[in-house]
Amino acid sequence: MSADVRFAKRLGKRGGSHLREVHDKIGAAYNDVSLVSLVSGASWAYNWNLESGGSLPSGVEYCPMLWGPKMYNDWNSAVSTALSSGSNYILGFNEPDNAGQANMSPEQAATDYQTYITPLAGKAKLVTPAITNGAGTNVGLDWMKNWLAACNGACKPDVMAVHYYANADISYFKDFINSATTLAADNGMESVWITEFQNTGSTDEQVAFLKEALPWLDANTAVGRYAYFYTADGYLLTDGLLSTVGQAYVSTS
Repeated sequence: MSADVRFAKRLGKRGGSHLREVHDKIGAAYNDVSLVSLVSGASWAYNWNLESGGSLPSGVEYCPMLWGPKMYNDWNSAVSTALSSGSNYILGFNEPDNAGQANMSPEQAATDYQTYITPLAGKAKLVTPAITNGAGTNVGLDWMKNWLAACNGACKPDVMAVHYYANADISYFKDFINSATTLAADNGMESVWITEFQNTGSTDEQVAFLKEALPWLDANTAVGRYAYFYTADGYLLTDGLLSTVGQAYVSTS
């Protein structure tokens, strides 16, 4: 039985005694490795980087990311270390469809993915570049479709990665994820990972969103893993402890 379908207890609590039994999907996106332990039940973590930055809690898999061209020089050495340390997945470029992030055309990303990531097939499972939920030409899922076309079958990803940010009805989130999982399945990928997602509304709106979204994601066999944004003060934490939103992420109501 794979790590993505094992059942595990999520030990985080809100209001005292509630536990949630979930698929082993919950992740921690972080900058400070010492804070990952606060995301109770996390099975995996990443930091948009080549190296973990320290020791992760026992049982938490580090997933290295090739963020973009600025990391190419150090990639081969770093990913070799990560693989020898137990990493089973490699994350592709970070939001190449966003001018403020990796900012790559589908064609450049396809060529560079084949240069730096595809040769690692067989040593780890490969995750596509992580696209936004934006709409338009060469944005979001349109960028992903163009990337897959540019790859022409040669990139060989196992998993599709997407990001989601919006303050919208939960139906918009579900529709976006369903469109992503359909595209992934149509291109021979085993699942979709939501490596960043956030309802960008108020605390109450985020809590309500998580209470509906997480059970749906846990039950969705086409979703492999997810990480709510992110393990830091102002987000999942307040003064180094779980915030109200953080508590909702790791526990039931």
